[in-house]
Formats: sequence, C-alpha cells, structure tokens
Amino acid sequence: MNILLVTETYPPEINGVARTLAQMVHGLAGLGHRITLLRPRQSNEPEHPDGPAETYRVRGIPLPGYPGLQFGLPAYRRLCTLLDQKAIDAAYIATEGPLGHSAMRACRNKGVPALSGMHTNFHQYSGHYGAGLLAPLLLRYLRRFHNSLAGTLVPTASMADILSTDGFHNLHVWPRGVHTDLFNPEKRSPELRRAWGLADDDLAVLYVGRLAPEKNIDIAFKAFAAIHERAPRAKFVLVGAGPAEQRLRKAHPDALFAGPKIGEALAHHYASGDLFLFPSQTETFGNVTLEAMASGLPVVSYDLAAAHELIQHQHNGLLVPDGDEAAFIEQAVRCATDPALRVTLSGHAHDTALQQAWPKLIVRLERLFLTVHREPGADTDEGTATSTERP
Repeated sequence: MNILLVTETYPPEINGVARTLAQMVHGLAGLGHRITLLRPRQSNEPEHPDGPAETYRVRGIPLPGYPGLQFGLPAYRRLCTLLDQKAIDAAYIATEGPLGHSAMRACRNKGVPALSGMHTNFHQYSGHYGAGLLAPLLLRYLRRFHNSLAGTLVPTASMADILSTDGFHNLHVWPRGVHTDLFNPEKRSPELRRAWGLADDDLAVLYVGRLAPEKNIDIAFKAFAAIHERAPRAKFVLVGAGPAEQRLRKAHPDALFAGPKIGEALAHHYASGDLFLFPSQTETFGNVTLEAMASGLPVVSYDLAAAHELIQHQHNGLLVPDGDEAAFIEQAVRCATDPALRVTLSGHAHDTALQQAWPKLIVRLERLFLTVHREPGADTDEGTATSTERP
C-alpha cells in the first residue's frame, strides 16, 4: 500500500507521539508499504532523512507554550496533489489542528480512507494553559473530526470506553510498544550514577517526560521531598525539557536536570534509576511508563492510561486512585524505603514489558489499514470501543 502520514511532530523532536509515529513508519515500511510523510518544518531544523519515509514539509507557526514546535497550517491543495501524485491508498492523520482538518477534507474529496489517532488529550490540557472554558468546545470539535474518518486509534481500552461514552465512533485499541533490546536493566551505568553523586546503595528517583504544567510534576517533587526525609542521600533526576523547566530549576536547585535524552543515553538514564515517579493525569498512554518498566524500574503512578492497562498493584508497580495526592506520596515513600519490594516490582515490571513488542503491534496496525482500504468505513474485529480486553 501507499500510505500518507500527516503529523505535526516527528523525530528528531523528543516526545511520545513523535516516537510512536516513527515506529509506525519504520514498522509499516518494513512490511513493504510505501510511506509519504507530510509535516511542518520545525524551527532551526537541519536537513535529515526521515528514515524510510518520503517527506514533504508545509508551513507552520510556533505552538503556544512550545515555541520549539510548529503548528501546521492548512494545506488542502498540497494534500490533494499528493494524494493524486502518490496514488495514496490510505492515510493516517495524527493531528486534529488546521493541517489535520485539511487532510481530512482532502482525503474525503479524493475518496481515500483515513484513520486518525487520539495522541493528545487537548481538551484536558486546555485547563493547564488558561483555556479551561474551551474544553467543551474542544471536545465537540474533536468528536466531529474523528467521527468523520474511517476510524480512530486509541492506546487503551479504558480510553476507548470514555470516548465512546462521549459520542466517538469507530474506535480501535492499538496500544504502544517498547524495544526491550534498548530499554532493559542491563543498561544500568555505574559511571552515570557516580556522575549523579550516588553510591551503589543510594537511591535515584527518576522522572522522564516533558517539563510542563499538564504533567503534574509538582506532585513528584512533593513525593521526593518526603522520600528525602527518610533517605537524605537520595537524588531526584529529571530527564526532559519544557516550558516549566526554568521555574522548576529555580524552585528545586538540588534536583538534577539531565535535559532531553534519546537512544542509548535515555536507556542508560532509565536503567540507572531505582524508582520511577509519574504523576501525570492527562496521558493518552504514557510511553515512558512502559519504557521505565522495561528498564526494570518500579513505577508509582495514578491508576490511568498505560499504568491502568499494564500495572497490577503491588505486583509490577504501585497504583493510586486518580487525584489522591496523599496516596501517591505514601506509595512513593513506601517503595523508596523497601528495597525488597523494589526488587520484586522490578522483575515483574520487566517481564510485563517483554510482552509489549512493537512487531506484533505493527502487524495489528497493518490489518487496520488493509481493512479500511478494502472496505472504507467498515469496522474491524481488532479491539473496538466495546472491547474490555487489555492489550
């Protein structure tokens, strides 16, 4: 098949959506499909190949709150031309903004079936950026946008249930995977831990992700403060960047801000930690949860998204009720002060991650594309919104 992918984010940008889309491109290309990638040119972006995809770039403007990323502008005529010239069989639209809307219109005009994905909870994010009153309008727009396409991929069964209740149709559960040859406990680095100022028995508490208001990072700092009272030599290491970074650096000068990491460097940071705190309440999935588990880290998380799907409380991680700040801090301290518990959770977390292999998930994705190509608008038997089966 010839598949068009329309997105506003892609590597070398560092975020979960970009990494997921790269897996889609490489995985589908590895199965013999041709991929055309359309995305905005990011600020100061060097020329580089986007793997096996043939890339076309369109105009964009800085994304509010993330000046390093570009918000794609409408490109209807460009998209219609691409659909014809490349003889596109199916499309995947990973953005709901103006660029995604024009892609939806172009695909509908040319009779090209298109799937979409719910990659970001924009209607939930709005409250963290002073636009909470817009949440109902955003939800209405997202529902209309996604329901106009052949299907929408969501990463968890629980999200499918929530969206179905909100009136979204043709939902298909397509979870996220992890490369366990990259993310695994063997990547632990004594040299890196020494650079953090830690001895072998000292505790490294880790956070990986955007440093942004919607990530609820202040709760992680509160949990670490409680941990530090019990373990004064513990260090809090944050991997990532974002609009809240300067505020957090000023408020927490003793924390270690490692900056964004990718590839082997990221794997070494994960595996060199001892405990992973993830207090976000706005995730569609949370790839970092699965990467941490693959790296053998006990995860403390709210019972949401990837954690809800993958973690069994006290077996391979620790879950707390959504929004229960006191319980989050309590479980973080419990894990930090119980080495035997961490060992148990670590082993089971890694075993769970081994079951989330990307190749199997790419085959499931291929089936979805083949189904909508053969029968546009048809449903599939691969995890619809009524499914309660965990990935």
